[in-house]
Amino acid sequence: MQNIKKRLFEIIQKANKTDTVSKIFDIFIIALILLNVILVIIDTFNIPQQLSNIFYYVEIFSIIVFTIEYVCRVYTADLLFSDLSPLKARIKYIFSFMAIIDLLAILPFYLPFIIPLDLRVLRMLRIFRLLRIFKVNRYTTALSTIAGVFKCKKNQLLSSIFVVLILMIIASVLMYNIENEAQPEAFGNAFEALWWAVATLTTVGYGDVYPITVLGKILSAVIALLGIGLVAVPSGIISAGFMENVNKEKENTDMDDEKCFCPYCGKKIKNK
Repeated sequence: MQNIKKRLFEIIQKANKTDTVSKIFDIFIIALILLNVILVIIDTFNIPQQLSNIFYYVEIFSIIVFTIEYVCRVYTADLLFSDLSPLKARIKYIFSFMAIIDLLAILPFYLPFIIPLDLRVLRMLRIFRLLRIFKVNRYTTALSTIAGVFKCKKNQLLSSIFVVLILMIIASVLMYNIENEAQPEAFGNAFEALWWAVATLTTVGYGDVYPITVLGKILSAVIALLGIGLVAVPSGIISAGFMENVNKEKENTDMDDEKCFCPYCGKKIKNK
């Protein structure tokens, strides 16, 4: 049983280059996830009942596969966290990010059987099927890289966002005091003015709320100009983080390539 459990663990984890069965499993799960996301989008159209029935059976099949996958991952969690006891390893895995995503991907289907829900709530729960796209993160480094950049640059990002928030609050209070008398329906309080501040500072400018007084227009122009620079700061921090990450990966790759060659004769060392 232990050998079967170990083999099951190897299959459901990200495939090694030599493990064909695990590769097939990864491709199958990724294809099923993408199919489900496409079906969620198609579900927003008016489709024939016959086609809707086919989609329902695909949904049932997907739920069965994702449920079995989730159970298998919980079952083999003690091999993933080998330094913990089986119970603690499974608890740790259940509360991990990817396990929560896996659970949310299947839970909306089972909830109506446990708790009676009305149709409106059921329709909202169906949106959670989109979370299945995050399951692809298990087989790619894309989302992990993004998360790593945000984690590495969190202090700089929080500082820049804090400055932007302060500016938005100041701008909304100033604009309220300037425009309230001229158009109380648009700037009735500071929170309504905050919507204008967000649209102006981010240079979106929906045009649904705008100043009509001279002083208000001057303030709006100043905020818009400040927004061009301040809103670009978080983007610059994230871009710099990505470049650092790319350079780090390149350095690691170069070091690995150097290890593949003999330091004395320069010939490539064959891996057995």
